Amino acid sequence: MYAIRVRPQYPKPYQVRWKVGTKPHAQSFPTKTLADGRRAQLMSAAHRGEQFDVDTGLPKSELAALKPQLTWLEHAQDYAKMKWIEAASAKGRATRADALAAITAALVRDTKGAPAPAVLRRALSGYAFNFSERRTPPPEHLAAALAWVTSKALPMTELEEDSETIRAALRALSTRLNGKRAAATTITNRRTVFNNALRYAVERKRLTANPLTSIDWSPPPTDDEINWRYVPNPQQAMALIDAVGMQGPRGEHLQAFFGCCYYAATRPAEAMNLRAADCTLPESGWGVVLLSGSSSRVGSAWTDDGKSYEERGLKRRARSSVRDVPIPPELVKLLRSHIDRYAVASGGRLFQAAGGGVLLSKEYPEVWKEARKLVLTEEQVSSPFAEVPYCLRKAGISFWLASGVDPVEVARRAGHSVAVLYKFYAKVLDGRRDQANALIERAMRAAAQENERARSGGPVSVHSPSTQAGHHRDTGAPG
Repeated sequence: MYAIRVRPQYPKPYQVRWKVGTKPHAQSFPTKTLADGRRAQLMSAAHRGEQFDVDTGLPKSELAALKPQLTWLEHAQDYAKMKWIEAASAKGRATRADALAAITAALVRDTKGAPAPAVLRRALSGYAFNFSERRTPPPEHLAAALAWVTSKALPMTELEEDSETIRAALRALSTRLNGKRAAATTITNRRTVFNNALRYAVERKRLTANPLTSIDWSPPPTDDEINWRYVPNPQQAMALIDAVGMQGPRGEHLQAFFGCCYYAATRPAEAMNLRAADCTLPESGWGVVLLSGSSSRVGSAWTDDGKSYEERGLKRRARSSVRDVPIPPELVKLLRSHIDRYAVASGGRLFQAAGGGVLLSKEYPEVWKEARKLVLTEEQVSSPFAEVPYCLRKAGISFWLASGVDPVEVARRAGHSVAVLYKFYAKVLDGRRDQANALIERAMRAAAQENERARSGGPVSVHSPSTQAGHHRDTGAPG
């Protein structure tokens, strides 16, 4: 800061001068009192430790007042657009839009004149956070909802100034449209989106820090372990697959599809993507299927090519990854029969929709629903037992584990990490742990008996556990 300079020849003779970095700044006033007041303001800001903008020379507080206030809605749209381009998964786009819609609906100044919650959610998720080139203008009622939320959106500064604002967003992302609490996994996923959007705000200098980290709030714990009360045993799984084939032509066409979910433990989306060229199907014995991708229904509004499904790589794997899964003779027979009867669809796919094209997740659940009625008891049908086709994958993996297959190999075939396998299939692995303990205990008893014979001078078995483990005794034979 410099002393006030007086220039009598000018209409505003009193000039306040200061420098930010290497750049000088000045402001002139008609009276010395006004100049003194302005200089005092700048000095006060400097003493408070405020940052000064090099270009304008203004302290941060004044600069913020001059700039238009960026709202949460504008920032969320910017974030969603960035992710739309950089992380182009259609499923991720839809999930992110749902989370941002739930959060944005709560980050408003007031709810006066608010549209119905379902209308606002639809407007936000389908238009505010959708950047498809094929998107058409919203209908009148959704356009009105967007205009309302645009006028009511909170400025970004309020997210730092009032912790209750963040809590309001957390309550919103934890609640369904009907007012009931959302599922634990939904809450966790939405909270992750919220956190990432706030981190992006820090990156873009729209917030000085992520306010979510200072809030005493945690997402509800998720029970990742599978509820085995609702997973069919091998006899029930096979009976359900047989019952699918009794559902007329459509069921007969899908029997091998459900067989893949059980015997090869594929995800339904992986089975949808299976092609004849990916299958090795000998006339007898075991075969192999190569899984290289999945096809999941997401809606044409979220894909780049306008298709209602998205072809992706294997879950949490590089796009080029391939997983080979040995398949038992039962599935080999099902797939050979399927190909002989139906040939293959366009692109070599094994399974297709009733009207042609890619088999989508809206078709096969109806066949499964009828199969449950044929096989299960009335009590089981009214319960979550084998409620969705995905349960066949769980049944297949648990059967492999119960059969004694090495968990590392089970994880590889299933496309899991070993850590995830232990997390989800803990109870089955606990059973195998007891089995392993029993084998070790039996071997230890045998070893103790051999040791006792050795002490008493009796004959020692050359097939003792220690010999089998590779600790060879000197028998005179080659090692």
